[in-house]
Amino acid sequence: MRVLAVSHPVFEEHDAGRGHPERPARLGAALRGVRAAPVELVEELAPEIDRRLLELVHAPGYVDYIEQVCASGGGQFDPDTAAVPASWEAAIRAAGAGPLAVRRLEEEAADLAFLAVRPPGHHARSSTAMGFCLFNSAAVTAAMLVEGGCKVAIMDWDVHHGNGTEEMFEHEENVLYISTHQYPFYPGTGGIVDMTAHQGAATILDLPLPPGTAGDLYRRAFEDLILPVISQFGPDWLLVSAGYDAHAADPLASLRLLPSDYAYMSRALAALTPPGRTICFLEGGYDLDAITASVSATLAGAAGIAVPDEEHRFRSSELAFATLDAVRAEAAKVWDLG
Repeated sequence: MRVLAVSHPVFEEHDAGRGHPERPARLGAALRGVRAAPVELVEELAPEIDRRLLELVHAPGYVDYIEQVCASGGGQFDPDTAAVPASWEAAIRAAGAGPLAVRRLEEEAADLAFLAVRPPGHHARSSTAMGFCLFNSAAVTAAMLVEGGCKVAIMDWDVHHGNGTEEMFEHEENVLYISTHQYPFYPGTGGIVDMTAHQGAATILDLPLPPGTAGDLYRRAFEDLILPVISQFGPDWLLVSAGYDAHAADPLASLRLLPSDYAYMSRALAALTPPGRTICFLEGGYDLDAITASVSATLAGAAGIAVPDEEHRFRSSELAFATLDAVRAEAAKVWDLG
């Protein structure tokens, strides 16, 4: 399998502050995972985004504000989210990676794209920087594809709910947004009540999971809920907000995924779209070794290469499975889940 890997050295220049978990070393960890994967690589540099595309999801005044803050030396947007002068170029190249990937995949240059970018994006709202995020790269790409007449499914397996992405597409029938995330947890959204408020769960599917949830629950959720919903939606493109902070070793969260779980998810998703119609966007993940191993496993899984289960596997709680049952019951009001 050919994988288009898109990145840029400027991503290492974005600095969120001393001791911040969203640190430049994350980029190198992700790229080590990409290059260790048993796939054929095609590497390209992320270009700066066309501002018109950025404004498909972000207010023009907000884009101006981010540019001005960076040009004036940087600043703090909230306790977690900051910028330095180089953050502007990093952010607009992170957002530009997706449109480039679409073009290259349409040209059949690769079978899948992995975007090793930072800052991450899925918390960024139309006019608000938050959760380490400035611009919502996956949302920009989805909006561009919808503008071109496509249906897009977004699978967000970051440990945090992608509130920005969900908010941007809550009224867009051509975008299906699915999130598996720890709950209650930052940013406080993504509960079952939130899901049912969005068009009767038609284009929003939130699976809020208690601490300690592991790969056994994820695999059941994919088989009984996520894969059937995506299949029935029938997307032209699949975008993955690929955060790796649900890994058991991550210092910021309490879920228990392992590299073989990421391989399982990517393998299962690969069967739902033709080659050349899947793009993975690096989101969170703060243990460097876990990022490397999980990115490599993600690409191996997508290529159909076996990644053996780890000798030690975690087991999810009864509460986790009860939550899955409750979400499935809500989704069954809209989707045929058997």
